Amino acid sequence: MSADLNIILPEIFLSVFAMLGLLFGAYGGKDRLASVFVWATSAVLVAVAAWIGFQGAGTGSAFGGMFVDDGFARFAKVTILLSAAAILLMSENYMARRDLLRFEYPMLIALACVGMMVMVSAGDLIALYMGLELQSLSLYVVAALRRDSVKSTEAGLKYFVLGALSSGLLLYGASLVYGYTGSTLFADVIAAAKGEASVGLLFGLAFIAAGLAFKVSAAPFHMWTPDVYEGSPTPVTAFFATAPKVAAMGLFARVVHDAFGGIVGDWQQILAVLSVASMFLGAIAAIGQTNIKRLMAYSSIAHMGYALMGLAAGTAQGVESMLLYMAIYVTMNVGTFAFILSMEKDGQPVVEINALSLYSKREPLMALAMLLLLFSLAGVPPLVGFFAKYSVLLAAVDAGMAWLAILGVVASVIGAFYYLRIVYLMYFGAEESELDQGGSGILWGFLVASAAAMVFGVVNLFGVEGAAAAAAATLVN
Repeated sequence: MSADLNIILPEIFLSVFAMLGLLFGAYGGKDRLASVFVWATSAVLVAVAAWIGFQGAGTGSAFGGMFVDDGFARFAKVTILLSAAAILLMSENYMARRDLLRFEYPMLIALACVGMMVMVSAGDLIALYMGLELQSLSLYVVAALRRDSVKSTEAGLKYFVLGALSSGLLLYGASLVYGYTGSTLFADVIAAAKGEASVGLLFGLAFIAAGLAFKVSAAPFHMWTPDVYEGSPTPVTAFFATAPKVAAMGLFARVVHDAFGGIVGDWQQILAVLSVASMFLGAIAAIGQTNIKRLMAYSSIAHMGYALMGLAAGTAQGVESMLLYMAIYVTMNVGTFAFILSMEKDGQPVVEINALSLYSKREPLMALAMLLLLFSLAGVPPLVGFFAKYSVLLAAVDAGMAWLAILGVVASVIGAFYYLRIVYLMYFGAEESELDQGGSGILWGFLVASAAAMVFGVVNLFGVEGAAAAAAATLVN
């Protein structure tokens, strides 16, 4: 038992911290301590990320294989924790000035992170569901944090109802898998699904894939994404666009390789269809958007399509490309949402894209940083975003799925339009922007750091590529 507890010690530590924070907030200073809680939670998330990152190599399991601690899980956890810490720091000033900062907010983010950590380490269908629901329940609440807003309440309700539907699909799939294999452990499932799986097991796989596709907002299970992104407070939207996506993609990879690794040809088809649908829907639907948060929602759908392309390859190279893509995607989104959070007029948030007209005249450095991020999101060489797309395209080609890579290139060209339209507005718009100058130093720092990473990361991708390769090797062996 002590060995099991040692393996899940980071999760226990973060859970205890969140529980103590909730108790202290409820019986102590309440919302007066909210800012302190934000900074303390960010520090704890970074500390836990460092703890996990420096644990070294090796693979361990706890509770009879229900919880797996390997290089793949550690890579995903570090990405999740660091992105959550960054979003928390970016959100403190924004939330406080709009009277939205509650002491529960950072604690809910911490509990969501615990759920995500369990998700990427799940070695059993029950552990998978526990992590997924802990994350989801926390996110349902933060989506509706702005209680006096109809849109925020609608966002929370839509996310909750559709999330319950996706959980039902996933549970039904899990029950089918249990019925046809007699076990919920991934190790037992892969032993039962070697070579040729029964029709019932394939139905179970399809339902689980549908439930997980909802969590990564892959088309056609994306319907919640634009409304929830638009209605939620912008820092919450930024969180939705980063850490939960990494966790859901990590869980997707864990399920298909650890539980269904013996029938790669069956789930490759499902993932390829999800990938194509997501890439093209995200690319085409974003073109007509005037709200930058809705545009980022469709952008995230398209990007999940590219990540799924890497996963659809069904190889270690594919998993490596997916992990690399998600790490770069999160970095780009942190900077992009730092810019969106800084968009204000007379102290009020602005989300209309047309407000950025000739923004470069007012804030040349911020406009340049945003230009680099938008080019990277579009996959323009030689920025880091290009290498992210190149890696998943190469994985698909090497796996004999050249048709999928070709469709990915076509979707990328279409999607480049709406990123370049924002750049055109910032530099060649009709009239000068009236957005406020300046803004929070923290937001400015994250924006510039993220943009700089897109430029200087081309040297060796800051060593992330090697870490992703090592992580993928522990999952696909």
